[in-house]
Amino acid sequence: MERENAWEKYSEEDKDAVFAFAEEYRKFISDHKTERECVNGIRILAEAAGFRDLEDVMEKKISLKAGDRVFAVNKGKGMALYVIGRQPMEKGMNILGAHIDSPRLDLKQNPLYEDTDLALLDTHYYGGVKKYQWVTLPLALHGVVAKKDGTVVEINIGEKPEDPVFGVSDLLIHLSQEQLKKNAAAVIDGEDLNVLIGSMPFTAPEDGDDEKKKEAKKKVCGNILRILKEQYGIEEEDFLSAEIEVVPAGAARDYGFDRSMLMGYGHDDRVCAYPSFAAMLEMDVPERTSVCLLVDKEEIGSVGATGMQSRFFENTTAEVMNACGAYDELKLRRGLQNSKVLSSDVSAAYDPNYPAVMEKKNSAYFGKGLVFNKYTGSRGKSGSNDASAEYMAEIRRIMDDNRVSFQTAELGKVDAGGGGTIAYILGNYNMQVIDSGVAVLNMHAPWEIISKADLYEAKRGYVAFLKDA
Repeated sequence: MERENAWEKYSEEDKDAVFAFAEEYRKFISDHKTERECVNGIRILAEAAGFRDLEDVMEKKISLKAGDRVFAVNKGKGMALYVIGRQPMEKGMNILGAHIDSPRLDLKQNPLYEDTDLALLDTHYYGGVKKYQWVTLPLALHGVVAKKDGTVVEINIGEKPEDPVFGVSDLLIHLSQEQLKKNAAAVIDGEDLNVLIGSMPFTAPEDGDDEKKKEAKKKVCGNILRILKEQYGIEEEDFLSAEIEVVPAGAARDYGFDRSMLMGYGHDDRVCAYPSFAAMLEMDVPERTSVCLLVDKEEIGSVGATGMQSRFFENTTAEVMNACGAYDELKLRRGLQNSKVLSSDVSAAYDPNYPAVMEKKNSAYFGKGLVFNKYTGSRGKSGSNDASAEYMAEIRRIMDDNRVSFQTAELGKVDAGGGGTIAYILGNYNMQVIDSGVAVLNMHAPWEIISKADLYEAKRGYVAFLKDA
């Protein structure tokens, strides 16, 4: 079943809109590389678009009505945005759910050490990564350091032209005979993903106090600690309460002579999260309440207080219903059960360099629009949400009625591997859920690639779903 390439249907005006939205997205993912940064950035955009903080609504006992816009933030790492619909929330919501965490390296709690006059940081990789892809790259440090006095220091080093960058070294080819005999999973051990951050020893003045002389004994680490103290007010023990992520340094870039693609860090899953939020901005007064749910920890199983398995969404929806004057436990349960969801997560794009793992008739392709995965999982659909035929038919109708380019796919051949999303967790509420998103090349690599046409069709598809489901 051949699907039309979306580029072929676009007028010159349409292409201008595709490129304009892609540039807007490119700037966002270049500036927001962690879940905290995504939440902060979307919060600023949401407030500018008339969304009110639910905490403020609750404190002032404001009554919500159709057309009102509110958001709630979950511990700085997730958020939910609502546009109140004409129908009571008991009748159900139209929900776009995506995650804003991405594979990366995290600093350990006691990361700093010195070896042969080199200062390094110990890391623990986060999510599914090919470890060998993270060596010899310019890397940046993003995150926060929480101090005992309650202050929080934001860290963002390696993105400005004048900033230093960091990196993980690799063994030179001349001495790699034994290394190259290993399989790809063992070429680089997780414990060897140590980030090099300095090589200049600390020199204490001759008349320095005892503390300065003590620091001098630490040589290179002493110099690093001096820089951290002077520039950020950070002591070594402050790493104990820090969340610092090591990510690729640099901005997302246009990809290809025709600039039809984007290469960037974190397309999985911000290429779904950003158009989901953009779709919310186009809602005026929807029939059913529109929701954009952005969660953390999907890459490690959706666990913890900021993952999809927490009660944040359920509790926040209860508060929104209460502000609408329509909360009771039974109405909340009905509202959740009657909801419809696009679990917005990326899909694997067909790669002609690696055809052996894909089944052509059931693969996603660049330029053919929003991807729907009726099921994900692995082997015998293990760990999957499997959408019903009836819901799939409804989605087809909505996309066709709104002339949205879309395609269907599986995540590779049956026994080639697999993966999962947050869909099954939302399905636990007895909602209608299907996976949808944008096709990605190099998924989970430091630099991933997407089609601008697919990004644009994703936003159009999300708008259509919010309005018509």
